Amino acid sequence: MRGFKQFLLRGNVVDLAVGIVIGAAFAGLVSAIVKDLLTPLISAVAKLPDFSQLSFTINGSRFLYGDFLNALLAFVIASGAAYFLVVLPVNKLMASVKRMPDPTTRKCSECLSDIPLQAVRCKFCTSTLAKA
Repeated sequence: MRGFKQFLLRGNVVDLAVGIVIGAAFAGLVSAIVKDLLTPLISAVAKLPDFSQLSFTINGSRFLYGDFLNALLAFVIASGAAYFLVVLPVNKLMASVKRMPDPTTRKCSECLSDIPLQAVRCKFCTSTLAKA
């Protein structure tokens, strides 16, 4: 039980659990936005009172594509929000933090091999090089 307890109390497991709880709450929020705001807006343009009731019938089988459209809108909104509110800012932050280290090698002008910066002769083609 001690090992299992240590596994559960690791930082990444707790972070994952918090992320799942926040994600579930966010999914509920997005579903409410789609159901209560976007669906009536689209329904008003399409002159239909209830977007989720859109359907068609083939051979007596009823296909409710309105519910699918609600789910699709919720997915697109959640994906867009995650990308613009999480992925882009984190990528910008990581790009500003992650700087390229000073190079320790340079290319030989004759054979294009990587050689140390302070080298005056290439170890591959033995050409004489100017100091960097």
